[in-house]
Amino acid sequence: MDLNFILFGVYPYIAMAVLVIGSILRFDREQYTWRTGSSQLLRRKQLMLGSVLFHIGILAIFAGHFVGLLTPIAVWDFLGVSHGFKQMLAIVAGGVAGAFCLVGGLLLLHRRVFDPRIRQTSSFGDTAILAILLVQLCLGLATIPLSLGHLDGHEMIKFMTWAQGIFTLNPDSAGFVADVHWIFKAHLSLGLTIMLLFPFTRLVHMLSAPVWYLNRRGWQLVRSKRPMPVARRAGDRGQ
Repeated sequence: MDLNFILFGVYPYIAMAVLVIGSILRFDREQYTWRTGSSQLLRRKQLMLGSVLFHIGILAIFAGHFVGLLTPIAVWDFLGVSHGFKQMLAIVAGGVAGAFCLVGGLLLLHRRVFDPRIRQTSSFGDTAILAILLVQLCLGLATIPLSLGHLDGHEMIKFMTWAQGIFTLNPDSAGFVADVHWIFKAHLSLGLTIMLLFPFTRLVHMLSAPVWYLNRRGWQLVRSKRPMPVARRAGDRGQ
């Protein structure tokens, strides 16, 4: 059993299993930790700018990877989208989203590391996962020059076939990425590692959305426990 098969034929299933089972167990047993831990009162402007850029970028990257890798090749061919056009679209859109995300992430990491007050309230995991995400972004951006040398889409097809083969339990999936550049392999491996770490970090808040508010009926009445001033009560009785 070679390293390529372990990393790209076995490791994906381990990472996905830990992601799903770990997230369910954490939500069931440690709901209080299912949050980001706000520090918005400190360096608010830097937080807002970094957070907006980071989240816009990361959401675009996630959507692009999900659609780009898991949409069957036959669908793109049916829509008349050539492999070369799809690869150039991925390069341009991924490059812009990656740049947004990288700038935002650096602002957030700088704020978390170099502000003593924020650093004291941050856990090692908070800082480490942000640093890992930034390394992953750098690896992703480093693949762009390599992809520009293969605008026929041939390399892209390998990654699509590999990703779809994982979900269809194709035992030969690892072979599709066996001969790609080591930067691509590092990018894939670290991406799987982030999935593995996901349930144990603040990233779990990505799975939470307050959709139950859409079904809330009526208004929520909030009463104050503080006694009403005497003058106010007297005036009410006079009326």
